[in-house]
Amino acid sequence: IELDEPPAEGRRAGTPSLMNGLPYGAAFGTLVHEVLEYVDTSAPDIETHVRELCSRALGVLPADIDADVLVAALVGVLTTPLGFGDLWGVEPGDRLAELDFELPLGPPDRAPGARGATPGVFAELLDRYLPDDDPLRDYVDHLRELPDRELRGFLTGSIDSVLRTPDGRYVVVDYKTNRIRAGDLVVEDFDTAAMAGEMIAAHYPLQAMLYSVALHRYLRWRVVGYDPVRHLGPVQYHFVRGMAGPGTPPGCGVFEWDLPADLILALSDALAGASR
Repeated sequence: IELDEPPAEGRRAGTPSLMNGLPYGAAFGTLVHEVLEYVDTSAPDIETHVRELCSRALGVLPADIDADVLVAALVGVLTTPLGFGDLWGVEPGDRLAELDFELPLGPPDRAPGARGATPGVFAELLDRYLPDDDPLRDYVDHLRELPDRELRGFLTGSIDSVLRTPDGRYVVVDYKTNRIRAGDLVVEDFDTAAMAGEMIAAHYPLQAMLYSVALHRYLRWRVVGYDPVRHLGPVQYHFVRGMAGPGTPPGCGVFEWDLPADLILALSDALAGASR
């Protein structure tokens, strides 16, 4: 009887990440975003198109990177199931890349009793609207640890991608090149619990909340008959090192957070200095 060789010390058994051997850090994250921003899903061949984009990005951001490994990894990202298809299956007209936004913070004047939102207010709203089994429920206490300063001025940002699903919902997508742990990775390193922990530690839920408010206000302006319950989809964080194409195990690589529409409306009001 032959026994399987046990995994090496500290290494988890599973599907190797397609990004093993590639660098990490801000420059690599910029390169990945550069390629994914300019993907044209109407191109006839995914590998040829991705290779062209990688060549262009590597020309702008020189790095000691194996182009073949990078191309295969990004094809894996584009073909990982998202619950409504995959990135490569989204028509160009159903995708908006790098949606810039500017959100005014607080009431327009200093009227008596008017005040801007604080992290404590956000925590109260999460506590009120998130169900007990929400994967980011623990973020409420983490958020309360931030200085409870009133937010004023303007907040600017950019959403990596907004996708329109076949059922007419709009999904916020943010790409992350986080490693989760040191050494060679397996896709299973990026399971729901591990991604939730990474989200909470890096305050990504706060980012997701602000992105959702920005999308809500944009859709309210652009979509005829806009209904938050019907049109607002979840936020997806794509941990690209855990995305390995069609064979990616369910629950790995793509962290989906389905914020209740009432929560997003309450957050929008709070950022404007109102209350619900």
